[in-house]
Amino acid sequence: MNVIALIPAYNEAERISATVVATLGIAGVKRVLVIDDGSADDTAKLASDAGAEVIALPGNVGKGGALQAGLDAVRADADIVLLLDADLAGTAGEAGVLLAPVLADAADMTVAVLPRPAGSGGFGLVKGLARRGIATLGGGFEATAPLSGQRALNRRAWEAAEPFASGYGAEVALSVRVLRAKLRLREVPAAMSHAATGKDLAGFMHRGRQFVHVLVALVRLGLERR
Repeated sequence: MNVIALIPAYNEAERISATVVATLGIAGVKRVLVIDDGSADDTAKLASDAGAEVIALPGNVGKGGALQAGLDAVRADADIVLLLDADLAGTAGEAGVLLAPVLADAADMTVAVLPRPAGSGGFGLVKGLARRGIATLGGGFEATAPLSGQRALNRRAWEAAEPFASGYGAEVALSVRVLRAKLRLREVPAAMSHAATGKDLAGFMHRGRQFVHVLVALVRLGLERR
């Protein structure tokens, strides 16, 4: 099985090197592709220096667009794609637990359930919206980690789920479309962690954008059913 990791990254110079190195160390991962989403820092160079292949997008298109660009670049060669956030640093190496069920054909898509970091999080509005949307549009599936960006998909799963929804709606759309296709989605506990979104103004602005993106994705998914 040819496993290729896709890592969308935007201004992640602080953590991208460690993320790439750790991902390259996962058993079974053949290639790591970083999609630099219009970063203004040294993300692309650092990723390349760490051993990743890099696609540098000319401007910021958001997470969903970056993932689609990455998938388009590897679809002919990949049997399984591993989606990882750029800020996982060394904990990206724990993503092998996501690959195991897909490699064993026990799941079509796995989703990482990460430990909740201390002192992070908002009021749960975005997560609640995403969870309710997946349950409503995905046949009643109760997601523990509806927004998790750490996932492994076989070809059946990504072909059912694409195109990726724009921005932060990408993960919700992945889950809904995989479930609608009657494929096997499994959530897997994983000891990974990323840079937590704080409870300051910047954190709440981020969650506001995330809420809008998720809501738009759910509305579009609802219209797909008609």
